[in-house]
Amino acid sequence: MGKITKSQAKCKRNPQKIRNFAVRMKKSLRYILLVIVAATIVGAYLGWRHQTERRKTEAIGDTLTTTDFSISTALRLDSIRKQMAEDRKDELDYYLDRHNVEDEGYEMVAAFANGLRHSETLDTIPIYNIGRWKGHKRQGTAISRDSLGRIIIGQWDNDTLVSGLRIDSTGIYQGAFANGHYEGMITDAKAEGHGSYLSADGHYFEGHWENDKRDGFGLQFLENEVATVLKTGQWKRDVFKGERMNYTSERIYGIDISRYQHGKGRKKYPILWNKLRISHLGSKSKKQISGKVDYPVSFVFIKSTEGVTVRNPYYVHDYAAARKAGIPIGAYHFFSTKRTGAAQAEFFINHTLFRKGDLPPVLDIEPSNSQIEAMGGSKVMWSHIRVWLQAVEKRCGVKPILYINQMFVNKYLPDAPDIKRNYKVWIARYGEYKPDIRLVVWQLSPDGRVQGITGDVDINVFNGYQTQFNEFIENETIGSEK
Repeated sequence: MGKITKSQAKCKRNPQKIRNFAVRMKKSLRYILLVIVAATIVGAYLGWRHQTERRKTEAIGDTLTTTDFSISTALRLDSIRKQMAEDRKDELDYYLDRHNVEDEGYEMVAAFANGLRHSETLDTIPIYNIGRWKGHKRQGTAISRDSLGRIIIGQWDNDTLVSGLRIDSTGIYQGAFANGHYEGMITDAKAEGHGSYLSADGHYFEGHWENDKRDGFGLQFLENEVATVLKTGQWKRDVFKGERMNYTSERIYGIDISRYQHGKGRKKYPILWNKLRISHLGSKSKKQISGKVDYPVSFVFIKSTEGVTVRNPYYVHDYAAARKAGIPIGAYHFFSTKRTGAAQAEFFINHTLFRKGDLPPVLDIEPSNSQIEAMGGSKVMWSHIRVWLQAVEKRCGVKPILYINQMFVNKYLPDAPDIKRNYKVWIARYGEYKPDIRLVVWQLSPDGRVQGITGDVDINVFNGYQTQFNEFIENETIGSEK
């Protein structure tokens, strides 16, 4: 036999070192394989997302080919992508036009609109941080899996996950975590704090998380081939509640009145038009108010008619008094399910004043479900409403506004997409959160108080600030030059 070298002799004397080295190499290879698997999953997910989007747009392309379109598939798909981008921009532009820094979450939405989406900065992952090593605690960037098998690539501090990426079949979470301790695997890596989530179907959320649920302020883009919708506001345990308003003296407030503001029965009260100041926003719901409630009345809507027989006996006097006080005025008609839209439009036009500078006329729609059913259902109701809107618009030269409540919006407005698209809405919703729809005015309470008026008064807030209100008066009133 040949001579034994010194190194061979040393190894022969220390067989345990050879076995330890082999174990370490085995672990290293195993966790390197984990990295490769993670990278493969991410790549496959992104590829799947790409294929999903391609199939979505191709499906739309297939639909278009059933019509008389003859443009190429590539041009159709490019057009759809551009439309979705334009829809996203339109949603953000509308939000920014109607809000300012005093609104909750404005800075976050503005940053998002400027391309500053939430992101995590991940350093290079050291080899010793891939997987679990005896006697070593994770510090810095590391990769692992949680108890549900999800890939976690994140920042660690003393074996506790602080922030990073979490990847699974439903999407990718990116942000802060809580209670992500390592005991062979991550025991409880839950989203907690600020983070974003991109779902497999393309929906995007950014905002506050608690116990792995959206909870607090956030923004969400819901996108599909039909529409792009931006939701901003408060979430509670993964349920969207709405935008919580901050009431300040910078907002534009108004009222709507009828004969009831002049008293009931034999008791009659005048309205002191030169003393009007809003002093209370009502008690029906919780409100976030900054400073003292002492706001001017910036607009007023006065009831003129109802059905084809009822007139407000104070309408003409209140109209003249409000105009003299310099308050922008509009008139409204209370819709009846027992008369035709044409007859009601004629009655309203014959008994209402329309002068240059007046606010658009309003159709007050408050039927019950049984009343709608009795007149023939939603389709029949909308046909009468269309007739009224068209007749009044022809007389006034401006599109009327629809006054409706949140229940009506949810249940019946989807049956009339043309009206939802072409007419502004005034929503009555007496809750903590702003209605989840584009609107011009929000009636926030029926029990407000106004100096100069006896009893409860409906309080309204314009959707925007002074600049937007001035634009509305300039461009949307009767006789305005559009």
